[in-house]
Amino acid sequence: MTLPNRKPVHTRHITCNGYLRDDGLLDVEAELKDISPDGTDLLFKIVPPGGVIHHMRVTVTVSIDDMVIRDVCARTLVGPTEFCREIETAYDALKGLTLRRGFRQAVKARVGGVGGCTHLTELLGPLATTAIQSGFAVGRALRNGRRPADEQGPMQKPAVIGTCHTYRPESVVVDVLWPPHRRVASEEPAGAPG
Repeated sequence: MTLPNRKPVHTRHITCNGYLRDDGLLDVEAELKDISPDGTDLLFKIVPPGGVIHHMRVTVTVSIDDMVIRDVCARTLVGPTEFCREIETAYDALKGLTLRRGFRQAVKARVGGVGGCTHLTELLGPLATTAIQSGFAVGRALRNGRRPADEQGPMQKPAVIGTCHTYRPESVVVDVLWPPHRRVASEEPAGAPG
């Protein structure tokens, strides 16, 4: 595919990282930077060429076993106005939420619209999936090469089942992830042979 000549007009970088703490909790950070290649007038300030329009960071501390938010810190390091920082403490309302199904709706109810910052709030989506992936990384390290099929005894239904095409209940992937011999009858996935 041949593209026409293009000129960059805006760059957005979103970076997420998960960190295992010494106390066994996870810190997950999501950072956003909006950069103006040519510079711009934001009415409240002038941004020079290559300058930053937005630079925001959200950090949550979660427990690995239940993915409950224990602490949260939202910061606007650079914003288009002097008023952007005023909303940072609103994100304390996220403490106690679980990073599972329904998280985005719960976020919207607490810090959506004028109750939050558009950019800080949008960081919470990739932050949540980064937390889940970080939890998986810790679990793989603890598993130390052992496979679910190598173990005996009941195994709790993994939370990823039913979340996408690959993890649909009838998928062969689910049988590897959650071997039939380790399932409790009451937790059999819908549509799976009983």
